[in-house]
Amino acid sequence: MGAEGSDVDIDWHNPARRGILPLDTFRVPRRLRRAVRRGEFSATMNADFSAVIVNCSERTSTWINRSIITSYEQLHQAGLAHSVEVWASGQHVGGLYGVALNGAFFGESMYSRSPMASQVALIHLVDHLRRTGFRLLDIQFISSHLQRFGAQEISRHAFLNALQDALAANSLLTSQKFDGDSVSALQRISQIS
Repeated sequence: MGAEGSDVDIDWHNPARRGILPLDTFRVPRRLRRAVRRGEFSATMNADFSAVIVNCSERTSTWINRSIITSYEQLHQAGLAHSVEVWASGQHVGGLYGVALNGAFFGESMYSRSPMASQVALIHLVDHLRRTGFRLLDIQFISSHLQRFGAQEISRHAFLNALQDALAANSLLTSQKFDGDSVSALQRISQIS
């Protein structure tokens, strides 16, 4: 993590407890379900990675500094960092980004310029991770916002075991075509949850 937005340093963290979002018990809050069913949102993957990370960094207080942006753009060019962009009425209104390694996806940050847009990005990410055989969605730190989706905090030991299992998988984000239809993504998630 960047020390702070204006700093060039990067701090390394290894917390005793780690936030994850279990893919098999992911929940979509009722209000978000209604918003998605209206059909106003669509999504893309890796259509504008740079815009997503820059938008994620544009906050009053942020850990995403220039060093982080440059590093993740290089990871994206290497095929490791990925973004989900959310669109409404042809406008880019939200998104998220993270790193994929085998069956593990490490969510880094998300942003929203429209109510619920980042949450729609999360629905698309979870749907795509499930369809491509991913086993772990690491969210690093738990928040009350993500707890509504079923986020959990686990011990470092449990996280390392889950990570080992996920890294043993031969999952690949590009093994399935990304489906940008938000209603379809919601329906698939609802059938499993």
